Amino acid sequence: MKTLPTIPVKNTDEAIRQARVPLLERTWLLVAAMCFSAVVAAFLVAKGGVAGAVMGVIALAAGPIVWGVVVYPMFGIVMLLVAAYAIMWVMRMGITTFPLGTLMDGMELLLFIGMLLKQRKRKDWTFLRSPISIMIFVWVFFNLLEFLNPAAASRMAWMYTIRSVAMVMLMYFVFMYNITTVKMVKFLIKLWLGLSLFGALYAFRQEYVGFFDFEMRSLDDPQLVSLYFINGMWRKFSIFNDPVVYAYNMVISSLVCIALIWSKATSTKNKIILGVMTLIFLKAMLFSGTRGAYVLIPFALAVFIVMNFTKKMVPFAVFAALAFVTLLKMPTGNPSIQRFQSAFAPSDDASYNVRKYNQKRIQPYILSHPMGGGLGATGAWGARFAPDSFLASFPPDSGFIRVAVEMGWLGLLIFCTLLFIILKTGITNFYLIQDPELKGYCLAMLLVLFALVLGNYPQEALVQFPTNIMFYMVVALINITYRLDREKRMPAPLPAGNKKQSTHAFKK
Repeated sequence: MKTLPTIPVKNTDEAIRQARVPLLERTWLLVAAMCFSAVVAAFLVAKGGVAGAVMGVIALAAGPIVWGVVVYPMFGIVMLLVAAYAIMWVMRMGITTFPLGTLMDGMELLLFIGMLLKQRKRKDWTFLRSPISIMIFVWVFFNLLEFLNPAAASRMAWMYTIRSVAMVMLMYFVFMYNITTVKMVKFLIKLWLGLSLFGALYAFRQEYVGFFDFEMRSLDDPQLVSLYFINGMWRKFSIFNDPVVYAYNMVISSLVCIALIWSKATSTKNKIILGVMTLIFLKAMLFSGTRGAYVLIPFALAVFIVMNFTKKMVPFAVFAALAFVTLLKMPTGNPSIQRFQSAFAPSDDASYNVRKYNQKRIQPYILSHPMGGGLGATGAWGARFAPDSFLASFPPDSGFIRVAVEMGWLGLLIFCTLLFIILKTGITNFYLIQDPELKGYCLAMLLVLFALVLGNYPQEALVQFPTNIMFYMVVALINITYRLDREKRMPAPLPAGNKKQSTHAFKK
């Protein structure tokens, strides 16, 4: 009988000692770094007080954070999402005068650089071949081409606008490359809902307790008062830039919950939790007083019913329709519900009529300028860099109108084509995906996309944090869920030793 060869085993004590060496080296490195930080902090306290020490600690932490964002993309993505939610809240507090928008641009750039560096080890450019990727490249190129627009009143407005617009669009490729497992998808959705829940609960605090002092100081502007103080009540904005961004975030978060509740892969316990969160989001949305957001829920639910229409869906559809009609027609003294009801009678709304008039009077300009008036021609950058131009004082009040005014009818055509391809891809992927969990995630993302595209007409839905980041993550997820589903269904490769021998090997 043949004996198996013996495998040499190292002395246990020596193996432990060898394992300790790198650990000890890292420990001494950590101790040295802590001692150095303590010395630097003491010096800064002596020279600049506590504020100097805080700035010093932030500066010392910047290096590891930059390294973490580049080397560990999931850490960077989480940092980006948390920062996108918190940035306007921190700015409103007035803690720092540092331009935090530039910080966000830097984080996006680091994530993109990290993706390019990782391509050396894990080459994968397949995500660039999809129709969505091609259209995003076309859209980015057209934004860059706007620098040469002969009708542009200011090149500086383009510089300030393209910096944020282009980098945010490139985040689609970062998400596509780095989100590679179902576990990652699940974690990011949990993080999203957790951040939105914090925003909703914060709005409850604003509604029933009142604003903080720093929030009241931020409202010390007659123009903001005229927009936010309506019918004797303040419109709430939570931690977000304004009531519109806040309301839209509550809408899309509630739609994610509704889609996941309907998913077969969701446990009963999680369905109850998601149901409670849905009610919180919808109630919190009413505090914003944003009529444009109120319209999104019933239309998104109609899409949800059509895409899942079965016998089981009929009772839900009937109940939803009756609840909607009741809410729309019932007499009430509640200002929030009255504002909800007025959202479905826009002709009676003075602000809607003003928007309609502005859109009508700008049509000749759009038709006569194929490339528009230049990127950043309207809004804050237009007023800052070209205050005497025709578009500087024009209020677009709509994401589609802004695109048409700044980038012309040609830019609007490209933008609408991009949105059409995204929605078409989402619908196709939903019906192709077989895994129940991934199908639920894809449906949730599709409902969010539909709501944001629809909401981009009455308001500018895709330009403010965190919605601009979330939009491109959602677009990426409709492709990622389909890719993961295909990977699950692919047969596992046979081990090298188990390959079937060819039939001719058994011939005599």
